[in-house]
Amino acid sequence: MSVKITAVAKQLPKYTRETKDILPFVELWLDSKEERFKRKVLKIFENAAVDRRYSIMNPEEVFLMTSFEEKNDIYTKESIKLAEASLIKALKKANLEPTDIDYIITVSCTGITIPSLDAFLINNLKMKQDIVRLPVTEMGCAAGVSGIIYAKNFLKANPDKRAAIIAVESPTATFQLEDYSMVNIVSAAIFGDGCASVILSSYENEEGPEIIDEAMYHFYDAEHMMGFKLKNSGLQMVLDQSVPQTIANHFPNIIHPFLERNNLSIGDINHLVFHPGGKKIVQTVEELFGDLGKNIDDTKEVLRLYGNMSSATVLYVLERFMDRKLPKGDKGIMLSFGPGFSAQRVLLEW
Repeated sequence: MSVKITAVAKQLPKYTRETKDILPFVELWLDSKEERFKRKVLKIFENAAVDRRYSIMNPEEVFLMTSFEEKNDIYTKESIKLAEASLIKALKKANLEPTDIDYIITVSCTGITIPSLDAFLINNLKMKQDIVRLPVTEMGCAAGVSGIIYAKNFLKANPDKRAAIIAVESPTATFQLEDYSMVNIVSAAIFGDGCASVILSSYENEEGPEIIDEAMYHFYDAEHMMGFKLKNSGLQMVLDQSVPQTIANHFPNIIHPFLERNNLSIGDINHLVFHPGGKKIVQTVEELFGDLGKNIDDTKEVLRLYGNMSSATVLYVLERFMDRKLPKGDKGIMLSFGPGFSAQRVLLEW
């Protein structure tokens, strides 16, 4: 029995600005700082390879002194709207009704909502009352692929069922107004808000790339590298500068054994569906894949158009491949990294 991805749909928040239009707000935020520091920060924004980003808050709100409570209230309200709109789009693409979904996974790490987002979706869309729920938090950028892995395993054990994964993130709600560290600045320069939904099916007659294999890879002694620290002012980003090099060091162990156990090599892979974590990570992975004769152009384009939207971002990359109606037999590999530190992989065949 096969499990297929039948639809992917994104939903963008209502506020959007080009990076060049955000710079005046950044300058105002840096008003009390030395000129040299200001120039350095503005250069980080200008060179982040992000041309535009979207947000659940307008720039004035982002740069106001807002409490964790105020930001999280906005996150909760807007996340429910984004998740619902995204799921409706994905269901429409798959020609399904909300009651056709048997398993719902909601993914988010940039705010706190209890009950979780899936409860609101079940109620608002009148989904099945016996639907199986799984909220996924605390897995950061890797969680979009993690959700696909969990859904695949559920569907593999349950023929003729469907699952929906909804990833919604608002990194702008975690911006720390009084934190002038490089971590907070780099995060503000590369992250944006967004949402995406994915439909998976174990019905034999439904179309889409089949999930051939999946795996997780966990790095030892790397808990410090990425995550959030909960403070009175909200979720403060943790991002170690060693992340790109650590990925590079582990890359052969992440990719090659996974492909070899499926009797494949990187030469057999037609499409790379890679999470755009940021310019440096993208450059690192581009060099590694480039040496193997592959490109990650779609990953770079998603970063340019939307920024890093944490768990949802790799699903934006996947949507671009899904919309192309790729030839039968083409193979792709999804790859994302997240706190822990970990790498999640999914092997696809169209």
